[in-house]
Amino acid sequence: QQDLEHIRNDIRTFKKNNNLDKVIVLWTANTERYVDVRQGLNQTSDEILQSIAANDDEISPSNIFACAAILEGCPYINGSPQNTLVPGIIELASKHNVFIGGDDFKSGQTKLKSVLADFLVSAGLKIESIVSYNHLGNNDGKNLSAPQQFRSKEISKSNVVDDMVGANHLLYNKKKNEHPDHVVVIKYVPFVKDSKRAMDEYISSIFMNGLNTIAIHNTCEDSLLASPLIIDLVILTELLTRITYKTNDSEQYQSFEPVLSILSYL
Repeated sequence: QQDLEHIRNDIRTFKKNNNLDKVIVLWTANTERYVDVRQGLNQTSDEILQSIAANDDEISPSNIFACAAILEGCPYINGSPQNTLVPGIIELASKHNVFIGGDDFKSGQTKLKSVLADFLVSAGLKIESIVSYNHLGNNDGKNLSAPQQFRSKEISKSNVVDDMVGANHLLYNKKKNEHPDHVVVIKYVPFVKDSKRAMDEYISSIFMNGLNTIAIHNTCEDSLLASPLIIDLVILTELLTRITYKTNDSEQYQSFEPVLSILSYL
């Protein structure tokens, strides 16, 4: 509870000292482990605020930052792959009519995977295997060498493939639970610093039981790729706070829903 109030006070002070009309909070800190999502902990807005007040060990720092931002009326953007936006935080944002969004900056390998996987499936090529290997030497790489934090990143990268499979029942038989083999490896190599090396192999089934293999090597300057995304996300989020709309069925103008799915195009 003390941390929550401290962050709220920091936001108010920052806003006042800089004579700002709005503050947007964007999480760029290291990846956290996934938190449990369960009844009594974070399923509702009341539960998560009570859990913060009780200093529950399962409440993550990003959970506290998100709640502080929402309670101060500030949009909150999550730039890391952990599950910060649990149901209780989404409900809290809805109650306060505050925007939230994001589950990872996808600037390198994951972004390429989302584009390439969509292209292959749309072309009728059934992806059978995706193996993704990364090594990097910045603090993010060191943090991801911990198994629980790595699991958060692995889930984020896997979700891209899961969405692709779920959207195509012609290539992937849902009843047979068909799904590509998908392996993600991340290693910490201090020497390469911020220049992340990403190597991917995609194997797809093609005509007459043939196989098509695509191998890619990509050197990603992580921070240089992510920084413009941060600027774009803040600008777009601020713009959306000033947009209202109405339909033929409604008399009053209204703002967008709290979860800004429109940001996902970045």
